[in-house]
Amino acid sequence: MAPYTGLGYRLGRAGHQVTLVTHGCFEPLVAGSGVRFHALPVDPRAELESPRGRGLHRSTSGAGKLVRVVDLARRLVGRMTDDLVAAGRQSDVLLLSASLAPLGHAVAEGLRLPSMGLYLQPLAPTEEFAPPVLGGGTFGAPVNRLAGHGVNLAVERVFAATVPTVRARLGLPPVGAGSARRARERRLWPVHHGFSPLVVPRPRDWRPGLGVCGYWWPYDSGTGLPHRLREFLDAGPPPVFVGLGSATVPDAGRLSAQVVAALRRAGLRGVIQRGWGGLAADGDDMLTVDEVPHSALFPRTAAVVHHAGAGTTAAGLRAGVPAVPVPIQFDEGFWSARLVSLGVAPAAVPLRRLTVGTLSTALLRATREGSYAERARALGERIRAEDGVAPVLEAVNALGG
Repeated sequence: MAPYTGLGYRLGRAGHQVTLVTHGCFEPLVAGSGVRFHALPVDPRAELESPRGRGLHRSTSGAGKLVRVVDLARRLVGRMTDDLVAAGRQSDVLLLSASLAPLGHAVAEGLRLPSMGLYLQPLAPTEEFAPPVLGGGTFGAPVNRLAGHGVNLAVERVFAATVPTVRARLGLPPVGAGSARRARERRLWPVHHGFSPLVVPRPRDWRPGLGVCGYWWPYDSGTGLPHRLREFLDAGPPPVFVGLGSATVPDAGRLSAQVVAALRRAGLRGVIQRGWGGLAADGDDMLTVDEVPHSALFPRTAAVVHHAGAGTTAAGLRAGVPAVPVPIQFDEGFWSARLVSLGVAPAAVPLRRLTVGTLSTALLRATREGSYAERARALGERIRAEDGVAPVLEAVNALGG
């Protein structure tokens, strides 16, 4: 969610009035930015910590997790419909994330508003790689594309009960989900992707209208780092950051102990972000923190250990420091593989295979083999020189927003 805060801020600075429509727990991210906020009546953290949400951890395959999350999302999406329609009525243009795009299309069509996609993952089918939400890798060219279509159909299924109701409410004729999606493709409905072409080059077989812009950086209030964290950073060599962001874990105490033991075995200090998983650490060589701006912290670290979500992956690349990705689910395996292939991470350490030994080995390689730091530093310089907002701003202006 954080990348959309900076994108909204830049659009606001260019003269547009922007409202971020998402879950209420993210409202603090736009404080002071000038971006308006419309909260949706669903708490994603509470849902992930519910018995249904915890069931996601029991699925080991990407496909198994996708089936479970589709079922969970179908139960929740109807509760957000009224707020999405209400927000749409106050708008001139709808900019849609991938997670709500099928419903957003219906709202935009019913309110006769222009729209476009703002995606953080490459979701359009391609022969070049398997769908990121299935964990990355490749099944071979034809199967990659077929799997991509399958994932898109699964996303449409989330809204199968809700979209017809919205269309009827807004005076639109009924239409099948597959027909609606094919119509968008024929119209070359525009989608802008907020990641760097240096990390994921635009697939050669994508249709026109699908663009790779460059990263959208989170809004930075300029408050800097907390005093206690600055003191810790100044008191010794650069530490390793460890954080799993909004990911939840089955046993936070056990995982925290493994992380601390791995850091100490590698002779490294640690900054442990509590996050939604509830990680924590004690001792003079460890510091537990809550939310802190990655843009201020990451450049002062020796490496970053993270779940390889799209936003945190971008923040580590921007900082120009090595990574040790710990993917848990969905697109995190895809971004982890990208970091390894770019030579800025020695290996991925999936959470289900994480031990003190596997993590400490990866940490030693990331921090002591200079090639990872050199490649990360060079790539970071190139990524910081990109302006991912400019293509979006040009497109919004063309839509009349």
